[in-house]
Amino acid sequence: MEAIELHNVEVQAFLAEIDKCEGDVFLVTDEGNRLNLKSKLCQLIGLTQLIEGGKISNAHLECQKPEDQSKLFRFNIFGTAAPEEEKKEEKAEEVKEEKKDEDKK
Repeated sequence: MEAIELHNVEVQAFLAEIDKCEGDVFLVTDEGNRLNLKSKLCQLIGLTQLIEGGKISNAHLECQKPEDQSKLFRFNIFGTAAPEEEKKEEKAEEVKEEKKDEDKK
């Protein structure tokens, strides 16, 4: 796993992106601690140490799945998911809703 270095990330948007990840995402501290950010408790512990003025100052992430690493790398650069990624997610949600409707019939 390659590490992603984050700078000046908006916390709320960052946590929303973490929630969209399929695999585990670890915050690695300078002391060598590894906190799984898929856990809300670890989010509280890890992020409170790193937050300065509502933004994450510096952090390193390691992702279990390469597609999650790509998603968070794009988020780090653009501040949001890439447009094509957002469209894929919207389409996947539509398909899930259609399937639920069909199952109810």
